[in-house]
Amino acid sequence: MDRYERILTLHRILKSARYPVPFARLKEDLACSRATLYRDIAFLRDALGAPIESGEGEEATFRYAADEAERFELPGLWLTSEELAALLALNELLGRSDPGVLAGALAPFRARIERLLSDHASGRALPIERIRVLASGSRTLDQAAFRVVASTLLNRERLKFRYRARSTDAQTERVVSPQRLAHYRDNWYLDAWDHSRDALRSFALDRIREPEAVNESALDREAGELDAHLASSYGIFSGAPKAWATIRFSAHAARWVADEHWHSQQQGARLPDGRYELKLPYSNSRELLMDVLKYGPDAEVVAPVSLREEMKILLQLALGAYQSAP
Repeated sequence: MDRYERILTLHRILKSARYPVPFARLKEDLACSRATLYRDIAFLRDALGAPIESGEGEEATFRYAADEAERFELPGLWLTSEELAALLALNELLGRSDPGVLAGALAPFRARIERLLSDHASGRALPIERIRVLASGSRTLDQAAFRVVASTLLNRERLKFRYRARSTDAQTERVVSPQRLAHYRDNWYLDAWDHSRDALRSFALDRIREPEAVNESALDREAGELDAHLASSYGIFSGAPKAWATIRFSAHAARWVADEHWHSQQQGARLPDGRYELKLPYSNSRELLMDVLKYGPDAEVVAPVSLREEMKILLQLALGAYQSAP
């Protein structure tokens, strides 16, 4: 641990301590000698202005003065090497995730991160290219539309737009009260109260056209209602769960599926023969079946019967496409 990290660690220990901290514990936590610890304490107190109260000798204890502890912070931005590594990953994520939508707005922030990383590394270039962020299945999104939607959400205004649903390809006019923006599988969605339907709905931002703010306050829905309607079932399709799906995966696929997060309420168990059984609630079967299909013969829908029959029909239709030459 270098001096920079020792000073930061010392500050955090004293800042969070409810009682005076013994000298011996500080020396152990900072993994340094007695003389080094005293020099660090003196630097923190005299150079950085920390409100340190202390005693003398090996049995001494240290703490921040109670009336100043909450107000005192280290000047500037201090990060440990682990936090710096996380910031480095965030920097790359900002640069490569959704470059079209967020690049302009986040460019100043990214530039500051890069300067901070350079300063922390004493001016040498850090190997940022060794961190890769790969988008999969992201769709083209209009930057102007994104800004309008985000602005009405944060300013708690109603939003009017034209929407063309992929399922029907029909275009409708909507007036909504934005509730949440969700980034799901590399695409953006708006969770909103649809005033024409008096219900919560989710809208893909890439299908929203001509959005504009309405000079009327948005209707706020309770967080519990939003979670119950929008987060209780599998995937991005909203609605209260209508059933629980049971899916069995082969012993081979179990090596991956057992470690995957499909839903906050999922239930998983390994079977005696090595297979893996997954249970989870769903409302709309479409996305769930698409995810199961990618496992091919390594996945079997067991229940409910209606979901199993849906899967059989999908497989039969897929097989039918291969019955004749292309």
